[in-house]
Amino acid sequence: MTSTALTGVDVPSGASTPAALAASTRGLRKTYGHTVAVDHVDLDVPEGSVLGMLGPNGSGKTTTIRMLLGLVRPTAGKVELLGQPMPDGAGHALPDVGALVESPGFHPFLSGRDNLLRMAAAEPRLATSDIPGAVDTSLERVGLSGAARRRYRGYSLGMKQRLGLAGALLVPRRMVVLDEPTNGLDPAGTREVRTIIGELNASGVTVLVSSHLLAEVEATCTHVAVLHSGSVVAQGELAELLESGSPALMVSTPDGPDAVDALRQGRIPARLTPEGVRVDLTATTPPDAIAALVHAGVRIQEARRARTGLEDLFARLTQQEPEGEVGS
Repeated sequence: MTSTALTGVDVPSGASTPAALAASTRGLRKTYGHTVAVDHVDLDVPEGSVLGMLGPNGSGKTTTIRMLLGLVRPTAGKVELLGQPMPDGAGHALPDVGALVESPGFHPFLSGRDNLLRMAAAEPRLATSDIPGAVDTSLERVGLSGAARRRYRGYSLGMKQRLGLAGALLVPRRMVVLDEPTNGLDPAGTREVRTIIGELNASGVTVLVSSHLLAEVEATCTHVAVLHSGSVVAQGELAELLESGSPALMVSTPDGPDAVDALRQGRIPARLTPEGVRVDLTATTPPDAIAALVHAGVRIQEARRARTGLEDLFARLTQQEPEGEVGS
């Protein structure tokens, strides 16, 4: 079990050797005049992980990514990317990193394919003879083969995102950084991006994904870092974070109201949810809660430990109400 750093949430941490890191920051800070965009961020991106960086708009996600890639120099703190100090080591690290940061910038009057050919020509590890094949393969991978010869200015927002992703995947990478990669995509496109992230992870590539879509992060990521007001308020393995809430038992029963009444009579907090009866285990144990239900004649179909949903965890850490998406 790896250690998990949290603020306001208790999670046990093991004593095993920490995983190797593909990227890390220590005391990272960025100010613009009197505005603090990032404030003493300590971020760890384990090798081979898919780390989802979550946070409301303005929480410092994109600024942190830009400093990680050497695009912005920190006001204070240290950044290391693939073993290289940034931004000074950018020339050594960045050839192994594919990135899509904010809105991709391409020439509006060139076709998608021609834009990608120009980008591929700047790849230091891509031979000139291999450029056309690499471009066509990357376009096909993101579903843009049919629109490859259309001018970029005629692309929809989702198509522009796909082209930016194609640029990040032109050559094999050790790490891929994606800032809001599903922005503007329809559900089918979102599923395709999810598949690509899964394929990258399966091949050993480290993926850092910044997103405001909690469901996508929960479906694709192995690790999570939550940013709020320019600081990291939680980070660690997703499974550990989801187990970090108040202990609870989820009971499936056709006698929901009776189950809640029986538990409350025994001074055990419980409430009805769409998934069943959620029993608070803060002051009791699963055997005692089940015994109370059986004694009351409640029919139990299933009982299992309940996990905190990512939306609930995010709301608790950032003091917001849980929603389908994270807004500003």
